[in-house]
Amino acid sequence: MRCAPTTAEIVPPGGRSFLPWLPAAVCLMLALLAGCGGPERTRREPEPRRPALALPTMRYAIQAGAFKNIDNAVRLTERLRTRRLAAYHFVDESGFYKVRIGNFAAREEAAETAERLKSERIIEEYFIVAPGDYAVARVEEGAEGPFRRELVRTAERFVGVPYRWGGDSTVAGFDCSGLTMAVYQLNGLNLPRTSGDQYAAGRPVELREIAEGDLVFFATRGGGKVSHVGIFIGGDRFLHAPGQGSRIQVASLASDYFRTRYLGARAYL
Repeated sequence: MRCAPTTAEIVPPGGRSFLPWLPAAVCLMLALLAGCGGPERTRREPEPRRPALALPTMRYAIQAGAFKNIDNAVRLTERLRTRRLAAYHFVDESGFYKVRIGNFAAREEAAETAERLKSERIIEEYFIVAPGDYAVARVEEGAEGPFRRELVRTAERFVGVPYRWGGDSTVAGFDCSGLTMAVYQLNGLNLPRTSGDQYAAGRPVELREIAEGDLVFFATRGGGKVSHVGIFIGGDRFLHAPGQGSRIQVASLASDYFRTRYLGARAYL
């Protein structure tokens, strides 16, 4: 489209010119209305930001073992811990018990450690878990819901698994805080090992605002000091490792026992 028509172009057939010229401002307006103001500029949407996390994210880890019997996973975990390696076992979707080892800054460091353990016949086959493999790597601002549901799904796989004391006397098994640590680390957040440290690391949450995946803490030994933790799974329910001789199970925050010993909840997203 040209914005400076000649007189001939605007003279009707057999008539005289009624618009010998167009003022520049009117020309510009017509051009813009007609779509001649140049190519449209596409407005770029800002990149989604991840929510601020209360915990550092996991780096590279080694995964080894595939046991039907939890005792074999416990024994492997013990052997690794005696070599000053951070390790915990877990049950995956297939029902097999597997072991995660370490939190290495680089893939090369994880691979070297795995090869050394393999040469010492401590582990057999393994693979390296990368930062992008964790569920937390897919969390974006405003999209916490899927990650929280993944925390709950991970926790629910442990229902019925035997409680195994994880204190200083032996490094194996799931005590209450070992369970919550495993659930979070499996999904990419480096939750500390003890219930006291877990309590200190999170953001306080009011009881009416607890969301799936938040941790709930109790003083089960009196004195107002954290001694027990579980993971909230919705409603008034939480999942926890209750004590020696028991299996990991679901309990209610509304029960007299836990209601009177409740200390607070913590969020990490």
